[in-house]
Amino acid sequence: MKGVVLTGGHGTRLRPLTHTGPKQLIPIANKPNVLYCIEDLRDAGITEIGIILGDNMPEKVREFLGDGTSFGVRFTYIDQGPPKGIAHAVGCARTFVGNDAFCVYLGDNLLKGGIRPMVEAFSRGDDAAGILLCPVPHPERFGVAEVDAQGNVVGLVEKPKAPKSDLALVGIYLLRPSIFPFIEALKPSWRNELEITEAIDHLRGAGRAVRAFRVTGWWKDTGRPEDILEANRLVLEELEPRNEGEVEPGAKVSGRVRIGKGTVVRKGSVIRGPAVIGEDCTIGPDASIGPYTAVGDHSQIIGADIEDSIVVGDSVIEAPGKIVGSLIGRHASILSADGRGRPGRVLIVGENSTAYL
Repeated sequence: MKGVVLTGGHGTRLRPLTHTGPKQLIPIANKPNVLYCIEDLRDAGITEIGIILGDNMPEKVREFLGDGTSFGVRFTYIDQGPPKGIAHAVGCARTFVGNDAFCVYLGDNLLKGGIRPMVEAFSRGDDAAGILLCPVPHPERFGVAEVDAQGNVVGLVEKPKAPKSDLALVGIYLLRPSIFPFIEALKPSWRNELEITEAIDHLRGAGRAVRAFRVTGWWKDTGRPEDILEANRLVLEELEPRNEGEVEPGAKVSGRVRIGKGTVVRKGSVIRGPAVIGEDCTIGPDASIGPYTAVGDHSQIIGADIEDSIVVGDSVIEAPGKIVGSLIGRHASILSADGRGRPGRVLIVGENSTAYL
């Protein structure tokens, strides 16, 4: 089986962070989202992976992922160009897929527990397709499936106004080459996209079996800032503590905290887990980090109080008052304008930006 990972899309709901790169490279607990997807495929035994590139700085994806050797896999890059829907992206992989079954993984998804059992079950069977499903409180935001008592999919609709179930399509699809003629026959939907849910439903309507696999752990579609922060919390909950840096006397580290090489936690600073601090960072003096906070490499946090937030990296934060529930892009600076802070500020700061508080 081969893998197909989608890294396109404009990520409009995540601007300004996606003005400077694909949303799939936004880090969750200091690891780019797309890497969790690749690791799931690799751990399921899928090592030949096609990476679908969009038109939002695809060179950044190539630069980060390379040829796949560093991750124990092999990549083939496939250009989609402007986004025209998931089905269009899958169709671009037809030559790469050849005659093999394949797993499509949207690069902005995050799944606890991986996909190995589903991949193995699909490989053993003869179903034309398999879809991963998860119950959600607002199914109208997703593709929605109806499933019978035997686990067969009996209906699929993309973002229905009146959902017939609460089972959302997770964004991971197990397919065979038989899907491609149905993709070719698609017309753009009301969203002006080629919908993979419609292609799979037409496959089902033609008498081909579509199997439902239910996610047993949590799943996050990280398309909005609040989703990214929730995913960050979920991953940090399972963090294994490790300290490879230096904690000065007078500094305090408590709970599940990971500190990278070359990082120094200065006196008067407090880090409360779960939290992860990258490499070559300076925390303090008199800084407070966490809980549920990820600070990327080469960052300086001086006299600031940050909670439930992501600092992508290479940033300087030196402002009084509390910063909560925030996404702070790479090379951002947050500095004090008047020396007076207000509690509980929420920020979404893009790459190479400076804010005075």
